[in-house]
Order: sequence, then structure tokens, then C-alpha cells
Amino acid sequence: MPEARERRLAAIDVRPGAAMESQSGLQMMRPRIYGAYEEASCRRVDASAHRTGAIVMHPTSNFMGHYLIGPLAERGITCLGLNSRFAGNDTVLVMERVLQDLGAGVKFVREALGCDRVVLVGNSGGAALAAYYQAEAERFSVETLVDGDPSGLVAADLPPVDGIALCAAHEGRSHLLLRWIDPSVVDEHDALSVEPSLDMYDARHWADGADAAPRFRPEFLARFAAAQRARRDRIEARVRARLAELRATPGAPRDESFVVHRTHADPRCLDLTLDPNDRRPGSVWGDARAVNYSANAMGRTTSLAAFLSQWSSASRAGGPENLARTSLPVLLLTYTADQSTFPSTCCAWLAAAPGRIRNVDIVGGDHYLAGRPDLQLRVADEIAAFAEAL
Repeated sequence: MPEARERRLAAIDVRPGAAMESQSGLQMMRPRIYGAYEEASCRRVDASAHRTGAIVMHPTSNFMGHYLIGPLAERGITCLGLNSRFAGNDTVLVMERVLQDLGAGVKFVREALGCDRVVLVGNSGGAALAAYYQAEAERFSVETLVDGDPSGLVAADLPPVDGIALCAAHEGRSHLLLRWIDPSVVDEHDALSVEPSLDMYDARHWADGADAAPRFRPEFLARFAAAQRARRDRIEARVRARLAELRATPGAPRDESFVVHRTHADPRCLDLTLDPNDRRPGSVWGDARAVNYSANAMGRTTSLAAFLSQWSSASRAGGPENLARTSLPVLLLTYTADQSTFPSTCCAWLAAAPGRIRNVDIVGGDHYLAGRPDLQLRVADEIAAFAEAL
């Protein structure tokens, strides 16, 4: 009979962050992060071998039910699905504070769960987080936040790990916004405002017309990308100006929130000849245009400081850039039917860690491995073998 395992709750105390970081008074008075873990199956663990732990974490998604927790435990790896203090709401998320939360998780896995070897499993947006964490663990530099405030971090908050496994790994939030932001927005206060010459959802820009699968003309794509960068830069300039104004005004708050309309306009969602893989048309959340206009989407509601930390050109949390600053072994698992990571994404990760990174294609896997328990187990097999070889 299969060995019964118990999934347990981890409640980990962390240091406070900014004022009003949470609307919960209890969380502000005693800040905690939460996770769920399963310990390694005893029959798969040699008592004389290293005890290996894995942490799968995302800046804002709830990973307490992650599909790798159980399978990794079955393969002899204690696995913690850890949430940051910003789980479910990234409006005021500061990436450096998430590093602090991940560091508390690493200490928990080592000290409370008795693991002497730790692997970070960076899934989706957790990939850039894992790379940023280990880069700072190896050479600490984040005494301040991007907005200039003290970070409250010290090097001891970020104990290094032993390996990184990246799954369906996008390059980081600042990379995503630059590739996804809709440049056709005319009025930042009007979600329906459109400049038709930059609207990728207007079939007049498709090389074969409205009745065919979209194929964008090269000249349109060049204008589109330049306009995406220009819009991102305009927003960023306003953020910096407003932040400076607030902080120069006695009695003013140090931060405020705002809305970024239409942040899901990547031509690759429609044109499958761009960065081709096995994906279907659309986005990981369904119809790409509907997501673009939705009330809640990537980066839709943010604060000034959070925008700088997560989404701006000044963000320090880019994945490949930080992976290049690390020195440990890396496993890259590329889901070939992913609608948000592409061959160019894989190439960027591979170029960041030559000689110490290995890619494995998970053929047919979409971003969430939805309905594919066979592929979930394949990923667990690959990560377990990687961890055992460290």
C-alpha cells in the first residue's frame, strides 16, 4: 500500500514591512507567512544521505496547493509550498520584502524540518524570484528599496540554497510588462481609449486579413514594440515625479495607488508564428483581448513604490540577469505548449548560466500542466533527480 503522508501547515513569523502593507491589524501586529508542506516519504530517504528540502514559491500566487508538493515528497524531498505576505494581492508588493519572506522559508526548511540541502523550485513568476533570492544570498546588495527607502534587510536574512529548478519560467515581472503592455491606450484614465494604428486586436494589422489566423506585418511589430516601451517609460516617469512630490510634501503619504489599464497585449498570443512552440492561440487566462480589458489583470492596480519594484525598468528582480549573478547548478524545465513562456525565454535563461544549466522540454505541457498529472509527475522526477545529484 502507498505510504500515507500528512500535509501540514507552516506558520512562519517575519519582520514587519511598510505601514498599511496589510489591511489586517493582526497581520500588522504579528506578521506571518503561511505555507503547506509534506515531509519526504521515509522509504525513499536513505538515513545516511542528505535530507533534501524544496520550496516552491511565487511573489503573489497561493502555492499551498501546488501540484509538486505531494509528488516531490513521494520522491524523498520534503516540499514546502510557501506564500509571501502579499498572497493574492500585489498592489503594494515590494520584491525585496518577498526575498525576506523566502529567506524565512529557507530557514524554516533547514531548521524546523531538518533539511541540510535546499532547492528552490521557481515556477512561473517564482523563477525570477528564486534567481533574485540566490543572487542576493551570494552577494548581498539590497540595503535600500528601488524607491530609496531602507530595505530593512541584512545578509543574514537570505541564507543561500544549493540548487534552483525553474519550471514554466518567465523572465520576471518587469520583462512581462514590457512585452504585454498595450501601447494603443490613449488616455491612462480611460480603459476604452484606443489608438487604432497600434491596436493589435484590429484585424487590419494582420497580414492575411480578418478571416485568417493573425500574422502581423513586421513593420507593425516594430512600431508596436517601440510604443510599448514608450508607454511603460511614460508611466514610470509619472511614478517617479509623483513619488518625489509626495515625499517633498509635509504630511503627505509616502506612497499611493493607481491603475494601469490594459496590460495583456502580447502579439504572440494571436500570432503563433512568432516565437513558435506548441501553444494554442490566446493567453494563460483565456481570450487575450478579454483579459486585456478586464478589471483585474497583471499589474492592473499598483502603488508607486510597488510599480518601481515590480514592473519598471528599474526593477532589480529580472530573472536571467540575476541568475547570471549566481554560481550554483540550475535545472530548466520548458513547458512546450506554454502561452506565456516561449523559445526566446528558454534561450535567455540558458544564456544566463552557461555550463551549469540544463534544459528539459516537457512536451505538450501548458503553463499550469492543467489536466496532465503525467507531466506533473515527469517534472517531479526531473527535479528529484536534479536534487539527488547536487
